Amino acid sequence: MILLITSSARGQECAHAVEVAANEPAQLAKTLGEAVNCLRSSEYNTVVLDECLLDSDPDQADLIMQHLGTAMPVHVNCATSGSERVVREVRAAMRRRRREEQIAREAVEQNLRSELREPLTAILLECDLVLSIPNLPNKAEEKVRAIDELARRLSARLELTEQSSAVHR
Repeated sequence: MILLITSSARGQECAHAVEVAANEPAQLAKTLGEAVNCLRSSEYNTVVLDECLLDSDPDQADLIMQHLGTAMPVHVNCATSGSERVVREVRAAMRRRRREEQIAREAVEQNLRSELREPLTAILLECDLVLSIPNLPNKAEEKVRAIDELARRLSARLELTEQSSAVHR
C-alpha cells in the first residue's frame, strides 16, 4: 500500500494516479497528524511525502520519519509537481526498492551457502570415516549411509542454487 501525505488540493487526484500507475492501493493523508496515525495503524511499501507539508512542522515530520518502518520514502513538492511527476518518482522508488531487496536476498543466500558448506563437508568426511570402520554393524552402516546421502543431496542443492543465482545476475 502507498501513503501520500499532502494538503494539496490535487492530493486525491494524485493519490488516484499513483494507485493506478503502481497497481497498488493508495491512501491520502492531508495532515501530518493524520499521516502519523496511518503509519501507526498500517504497513506501507511506499510513503510519498510532500516537502511543503513537512517543512511546515519539522517536529511532526520527524515523527513521521520515525514511523516509516520499512516503507520507501519518496519526497516530492506537490506545489510544483504534477501527478505525472509524482507517479514517475513513485515508480522509480519502487524499482529501487525491488532492486535493493533482490540484492539483499542474494547476499543472504550467499551467506547461508557459505555458512553451510563447512559443516556439510565435515558431515560428509565424518560419514566416510565412520563407514571405513571395520566390522561396523549393518544397522549403523545403513544409518550413516542415509545421513551421507542426505548431506550429499543438500550439498548438490546448494551448488545448483548458487549456479542458478550466478546465471540470473
